[in-house]
Amino acid sequence: MKKFIAVAGNIGVGKSTLVEMICERLDSKPYYEPVTENPYISDFYKDMVSWSFHSQIFFLTHRLRIHQELIRNSGSVIQDRSIYEDAEVFAQNLFSQGRMSERDYTTYRSLYRTLAEYLPPPDLMIYLRASVPTLLNRIALRNRDYEQQIAPEYLSRLNELYENWINNFTLCPVLTVPSDDLDYVAHPRHLELIISKIQEKLTGKDEVIFTSEETKKA
Repeated sequence: MKKFIAVAGNIGVGKSTLVEMICERLDSKPYYEPVTENPYISDFYKDMVSWSFHSQIFFLTHRLRIHQELIRNSGSVIQDRSIYEDAEVFAQNLFSQGRMSERDYTTYRSLYRTLAEYLPPPDLMIYLRASVPTLLNRIALRNRDYEQQIAPEYLSRLNELYENWINNFTLCPVLTVPSDDLDYVAHPRHLELIISKIQEKLTGKDEVIFTSEETKKA
């Protein structure tokens, strides 16, 4: 049976890596976040006030197209970052911080809400949770020039919005994965635990808990 899974989480948390690894195990097709394709992203990080609306519209348009593609796909699919995060986390943050005008935000929200009404939700939302120090370390390791200017305060605010969003997200079951001490690349046991939870918990909400015994086996 076809399944639609979305992987959510802050910048640098490891969404793309997990999507790739899950797809290999569950025979699913990945749909990645279009970071390098966004023609506004570099300008956005230099001047958020001037480029926030342009960047968010690009992401919204791209994710709508991705949604259409994954719906038409006959097999299981896994999406790297959902359309819901764009609006409920990133656009909301830009507006609340004064980096998107009220006029632009109202237009964006109206478009988002109209589109969201027609989009089927995922069967499961995987939320990767990580602290700001972990995010900064992983951002530094992947060494994308435009990301090196991201301030810790910006990531912290996004974390707050992510927690508020995920705690109120009811469109599908949620699986929360604590990512600070999790390394599913270096420790196969960690990936096995996540895969097991995905297969077992496609209904209801659950959080991955690693016992000391399980961690030692990794």
